[in-house]
Amino acid sequence: MTLFQFFAALISISVALSAIMSVAWVIQQRTGNSGWVDTVWTFGLGLTGAVAALTPMAGAYEPRQFIVAAFAAIWAARLGIHIASRTTKIVDDPRYARMIEGWGADAPRQMFWLLQKQALVSIPLVLSMFLAAHNPAPGLTLGDIVGIVVMAIAVAGEGLSDWQLQVFKSDPANKGGINDIGLWCWSRHPNYFFETLGWLAYPLLAINLSGAYPWGWLALAGAAVMYWLLVYVSGIPPLEEHMLRTRGDKFRAYQRRTNAFFPAPPRAAS
Repeated sequence: MTLFQFFAALISISVALSAIMSVAWVIQQRTGNSGWVDTVWTFGLGLTGAVAALTPMAGAYEPRQFIVAAFAAIWAARLGIHIASRTTKIVDDPRYARMIEGWGADAPRQMFWLLQKQALVSIPLVLSMFLAAHNPAPGLTLGDIVGIVVMAIAVAGEGLSDWQLQVFKSDPANKGGINDIGLWCWSRHPNYFFETLGWLAYPLLAINLSGAYPWGWLALAGAAVMYWLLVYVSGIPPLEEHMLRTRGDKFRAYQRRTNAFFPAPPRAAS
C-alpha cells in the first residue's frame, strides 16, 4: 500500500462517516428520538467498512477482503437490528436526552457537532477494517484463522448478552430490578466487553509479523478507540449514571459485587 492509497482511503472514509452522521442528525431532529442515532451509526459504519474492504487496490480480490466485508456486514446487521428494535420501543435514548436537556435552545447545533465528533472518532474503526482487508500476505494465515474465531466468539457473546437482557426486561416482575443473570453476573457490561473483543479481530488479520506490511499495526487503533469509547466516554459512564439515578442502592450493590467490564466471578457481598 502506498502513502497515496492510504491517505485517499482515509479521506474517503472521513467524508463518508461525516455524511452518515449528518443523516443521523436529520433523523434525530425530525423524530425527536435520539435512539436512531446509534442505529444509523451502526448500519453506516458497517456499510462503509464493507465498501472499504472491497475497494480494489491491485490485481484480483483476495479472500481476506471478503472475510472483512462479511465481518462488517454481520456485525452491522446483528447490532443494527437490535438497536433499531430497541429504539422503536422508547421515546428517546436517556444518554442523549440528558445532554439535549442541558443544552436547551442550542441543542440542535450542539447535537450536530456531537455527531460529527462521533464521525471523527469512528475513522480508526473503519480504517482498521480497510487495513485488515488489504494485508497483502498470500492466502490465509494463522492470524486470519484466529481473527475469524475471535469475531465469532464476540458476535455470539454480544448477541447472548443482549438476548439475556431483553428476556430480563420483558418480564414485568423485573421492573426496576437489576439484571445479574447469565453473563451479567460476570460483568456489568458483557455486551460492551464482547463488542470490544470483536474489534481485535481486525488487527489479527492486518498485522503481518514478517514486516512486509507495517500499515497493519495501525489496525490496533480501532480496538483501542472502541475500548476508550465504551469504558470511558459514551458507554459505561453515562449508562451507569442513569442506572444509579433510577436504581439507586440496588445498582450500587451490583457495582460492588460485579466487574464493570472484564468478566470475572462475582465478589461476595460486603
